[in-house]
Amino acid sequence: MSALRRALPPVVIGLAGLVAWELVVRVNAIPYYILPGPLLVLQTLISDWRTLYPSLLVTLAITGAALLVATVAGVLISILFAQSKLIELGLFPYAVILQVTPVVAIAPLIIIWVKNIPLALLICAWIVAFFPIVSNTTLGLNSADHNLVNLFQLYGASRRQVFWHLRLPSAMPYFLGGLRISGGLALIGAVVAEFVAGTGGSQSGLAYRILEAGYTMQIPRMFAALLMITCSGILIFLALTGLSYVILRKWHESAVEREV
Repeated sequence: MSALRRALPPVVIGLAGLVAWELVVRVNAIPYYILPGPLLVLQTLISDWRTLYPSLLVTLAITGAALLVATVAGVLISILFAQSKLIELGLFPYAVILQVTPVVAIAPLIIIWVKNIPLALLICAWIVAFFPIVSNTTLGLNSADHNLVNLFQLYGASRRQVFWHLRLPSAMPYFLGGLRISGGLALIGAVVAEFVAGTGGSQSGLAYRILEAGYTMQIPRMFAALLMITCSGILIFLALTGLSYVILRKWHESAVEREV
């Protein structure tokens, strides 16, 4: 019942927005090649499903692979940072530089340097998704209660025991928060990289379908592809939020049920 109360307001607002959008298009007789109504977009999504769905799978495959690589590399680097403050001070600024460099600016270079297009797209998506995991996990590992650290040391706990039984659990909420952010960023990075690559064929992603639809003035198909990307991002966020809840619900305050 609590989940229903949480979901109802955004669903009602979303439906109201779609109804208003459809009414504006119909009342003002806006041509479909300028702004299609939501019903036409839905019809196009159904009719062009055989074309758009394989492209969706390509984009999601790149997104999932980039998120997996970003998670593994980000956690390992964060653990390295937690072992030595000197290493963190020396390398963390380069992670920041990697984050603030626009991927759309370096994607053409990556595509030129890396001859394998799927690998180049993976690298571009990884660059976008990498930093939140490194930043949040490093913060979490460094945020363990110093009183508890001193207590562990008082009872003769080794550095490894302090890490596994105190620092790692303390970092888990931070890591999961970064993971939720990186899930959406990986999708954005994959789409941006596909836009820059502009590769067609059977292995093309949704970004290419959007470009293709724009070139041929198939605006309803463009909106349908955009809808698929948006829904995919929402589902990724909801899945990672559910994972966070499952992991934290029995012991961390951030997952405790509160009255709405």
